[in-house]
Amino acid sequence: MKASSRGKLTVLGLVLAAVLFVSINIASNNSFRALQVDLTEGKLFTLSGETSKVLAEIDEPITMRLYFSKVMGEQSPAHLTYFERVRELLEQYVKLANGKLRLQVFNPEPFSDDEDSAVSFGLSGLPVNQQGDLGYFGLAGTNSTDDNEVIPFLTPERETFLEYDLTKMVKALATPEKQTVGVMSTLLVNGGYIPNQGQRPRWSVIDQINEFFSIQPVPVDTKVIFEEVGTLMVIHPKRFPQSTLYAIDQFVMKGGRVMVFVDPNAEVDGPGGGMRPNEHSDFEKLFNKWGVELRKDKVAGDLGTARRVNVRQGDRLAVADYVAWLALRPGNFDRKNAVMGDLQVVNVASAGILDPIEGAETSVTPLMRTGMRSMEIEATKVRLRPDVVGLFREFKPSGQPFTIAASITGKVKSAFPDGPPAPIKGSNDEETRKNQEAFEKAKKDHLTESQSDIHAIVVADVDMLHETLWAERQDMLGRPLLVPFANNADFVVNSLEHLMGGAGLAELRGRSISNRPFHLVRQIRQDAERQYRKKEQELKKKLEDVRGKLNRLVRREVQAEAQGGEVILKPEEKKAIDNFRREMISIRKELRGVQYDLRKDIDNLDAWLKFLNIAAIPLLLGLGTLIFAVGRRLRRRHGVVETG
Repeated sequence: MKASSRGKLTVLGLVLAAVLFVSINIASNNSFRALQVDLTEGKLFTLSGETSKVLAEIDEPITMRLYFSKVMGEQSPAHLTYFERVRELLEQYVKLANGKLRLQVFNPEPFSDDEDSAVSFGLSGLPVNQQGDLGYFGLAGTNSTDDNEVIPFLTPERETFLEYDLTKMVKALATPEKQTVGVMSTLLVNGGYIPNQGQRPRWSVIDQINEFFSIQPVPVDTKVIFEEVGTLMVIHPKRFPQSTLYAIDQFVMKGGRVMVFVDPNAEVDGPGGGMRPNEHSDFEKLFNKWGVELRKDKVAGDLGTARRVNVRQGDRLAVADYVAWLALRPGNFDRKNAVMGDLQVVNVASAGILDPIEGAETSVTPLMRTGMRSMEIEATKVRLRPDVVGLFREFKPSGQPFTIAASITGKVKSAFPDGPPAPIKGSNDEETRKNQEAFEKAKKDHLTESQSDIHAIVVADVDMLHETLWAERQDMLGRPLLVPFANNADFVVNSLEHLMGGAGLAELRGRSISNRPFHLVRQIRQDAERQYRKKEQELKKKLEDVRGKLNRLVRREVQAEAQGGEVILKPEEKKAIDNFRREMISIRKELRGVQYDLRKDIDNLDAWLKFLNIAAIPLLLGLGTLIFAVGRRLRRRHGVVETG
């Protein structure tokens, strides 16, 4: 073949290769758009089984309208990247929905019909240029009965919650009928008016529950649980009338599901949350029949899950581990139970301790427990103004875990074996008559034992429901945005769904938190800090002693000067002061040594972690390549020698 022909073939081959390369990329981009390999530990970017189930159960057509302004992508690459992520995920939803889900993508340019459509759905616009044009990035879903669900603005800050938000929207459109959850509480969880303080809003956790269920407030003095209530949530029961306890008892006897939040020290039960500060819950009469008890006036402390807080010591601010405020993580959960799903962190505050009653016929299964470095703490020590540093310094691990939340199943006897409590005389004859009629009806329908196995979940902490422990509020384009940093609300919704018989969206909400603490670093720091706190306490006591001695000497000197005399210190006094000063200097050096050792251990561990993550793998690959090359060369040399 001539050289010119070979050159032409080479050029033609390169052109064909380029065309083939581009064709393969286009084909793969269209054919395998939703194909991805998820190597993250929590499978954060893999569709869960619950999403597949929700999509498979869609009965009526659903349309998802994704609005994204092109100009916003030009101004913000981060939003453009997130838009691609949202669109690709929705395309996976469409493929799994078997034709029941349709996706439409719009570019709402200024003064266009698409912008009018976005505004009509309530989407939020973000200024993108000096002319005041608005850019949109939101999602609106509708079903065949004109129900709609909207995400006004898809912020990248909620990317880890993306599948949760999308699946929640699809589920709400696919099943518009919501089951009813009754909420009975001595706190203003549903909002209300407080004299001299004004109107209080509904708690965020109730808003979260309301996204999945219909909320039915139940008065704390009710004599019967409403028929439409399938699951009852009781929050901080205290001073309940006997008629209310009887109503709950019979609700459970007849097959009703219940979730109870009790607390030996409800920190939220203050002027802004209830009637009296820091009261303990009282549900003992029913708990005794359910086979569980709440330790009286005891809270659970745990070194392993203690949260870091700022505390004021005198005129300075210090940081310490508050052993009564805990951040429970997967190691503290029953991972086999569907309620816990893949939750990553649940924050509790001065939580109580649940114990199974010996000889009870029910099955009490712990859902959340403290670690082995736990200790029982008197509730009085964490009320009002707790000594955070003192609790940490005096902490003595018991070596056993404590149950904070538990699931209860099994047949139970009624807490009212003799029937309903006697009716209370009314304020007038008509009310008395009605009370008597209600009593006669209740007596006729009374059950002495449960018709089937009861299903209850008991949580020994009320404070975990308040948003200060699990979320923070941010302002997004003038709209309040709730950004969770813990799975407290997810745990509540999971539990309610489980009690209702559904698997729930546990997998979706469980992947929302991806923060992973360094447990070894935490333990090293805690051990050194406890040692430091003990030395610090010793030093403070000695400082107080010498301050008292010096004050006495000063007073003597002032008195002597007033009388025109002089003060002569005794030799033993001078010697004692000199010895103390030397001892104080020695202890201060020791304190600095403890702090240095603490920092040194953490720095050494940090250096090793960086080495393993950055340098170790390349070095291992390089070493493996070198060994392979040397081995290959030796084999060649050995082969040449044998051939020769």
